[in-house]
Amino acid sequence: MLSDVKLRAAKPVERDQKLYDERGLYLLIKPNGSRWWRFKYRFNGKEQLLSFGVHPEVTLAQARDARDEARALLRDGKNPAVERKAEKQRSLISSANTFEAIAREWLAMQEKKLTASTMGKARWMLESFVYPKIGALPVAGIESPDVLSLLRAIEQNGTHETAHRTRARCSQVFRYAIATGRAKHDPTRDLRGALAPVASKSRAAITDPQLIGALLRSLDSYAGYAPTQAALKLAPLVFVRPGELRAAEWDEFDLDAAEWRIQASRMKMRETHVVPLATQAVAILRDLKPHTGNGRFLFPSLRSRARPMSNNTINAALRRLGYDAETMTGHGFRALASTRLNEMGWAPDVIERQLAHAERNKVRAAYNRAQYMAERRTMMQAWANYLDEIKAGGTVVPIRKKSGASR
Repeated sequence: MLSDVKLRAAKPVERDQKLYDERGLYLLIKPNGSRWWRFKYRFNGKEQLLSFGVHPEVTLAQARDARDEARALLRDGKNPAVERKAEKQRSLISSANTFEAIAREWLAMQEKKLTASTMGKARWMLESFVYPKIGALPVAGIESPDVLSLLRAIEQNGTHETAHRTRARCSQVFRYAIATGRAKHDPTRDLRGALAPVASKSRAAITDPQLIGALLRSLDSYAGYAPTQAALKLAPLVFVRPGELRAAEWDEFDLDAAEWRIQASRMKMRETHVVPLATQAVAILRDLKPHTGNGRFLFPSLRSRARPMSNNTINAALRRLGYDAETMTGHGFRALASTRLNEMGWAPDVIERQLAHAERNKVRAAYNRAQYMAERRTMMQAWANYLDEIKAGGTVVPIRKKSGASR
């Protein structure tokens, strides 16, 4: 029978050494000095071994307790090795069914659908607000009050929109858990109306023609970093999303064909988007090419040409020009173009396609495959000409599309 004194005195030899305790328990000492607890037993007439860990991390008393538990299983007609494997499997299944595990699994599946920016926001939201509260809980056991508690904590910081977005993101995870058979219901569905409403606020944008003219003249007067100046001039001509503009790559452009083809991975809707370029836009890009054409990005960061300009560069430039956040933003160029083009009589379908908006009506989206490229090319050139006219301060008669010309 072993004792702590005997165990401390035992030294490794040239071959495996077994120090026996009693009732099948022994310590195996390897020539390299490692010391393993082993339990030898017979089940259905066959000799089997079970490991209880390494000494001295596992003490003699702990090894004996493990042996006694294994012998109890044997008395009940159960194989300790099989029961241990089953317990490990149950533990793995349990850990795989926590909210955090399922959320990370869901996020991994979304990488092909969501832009890097959207993925980053989703991870930040879950890691900042959700995982610390309910991440370790089994998803099937999470109830509405559990989720409401974490959402109320977000609201207390005054970020009501973030609370609503977090609820929506949690709902996506719960629905995925339901689809994969790991949850029965989505507890966020019962929270509708439980959060403070978010006041709808339009993106700041200038839409009055006279004020647009003044804005364009201000953009031309910008005397900062050349790529930023070019981005400011190009923004109203192409009216893409700020993230799509700032990370534009030279490989996406065919200046001879007057076309910018934005790769699907950079688009919010994960579809390749074509921007017909007016002659004014091509001229801006040809002027920019000597500055940044030998690199990847049209508008590289001032600190590193290996990265595009930051997402705040355009807005910061607008502030330098005297336009505050309540008057004009980088995203506002989209609203500016959309508002004026609609007022000028261009077909809504053509405008929406150029804005790369998703069709909200899924049935219509399934059948509406029209790209309206000819109309979009005509519209983009007419739009650039219109901007030139109002920038010059002239009186402009809007060019309206003839009825039915958009189809």
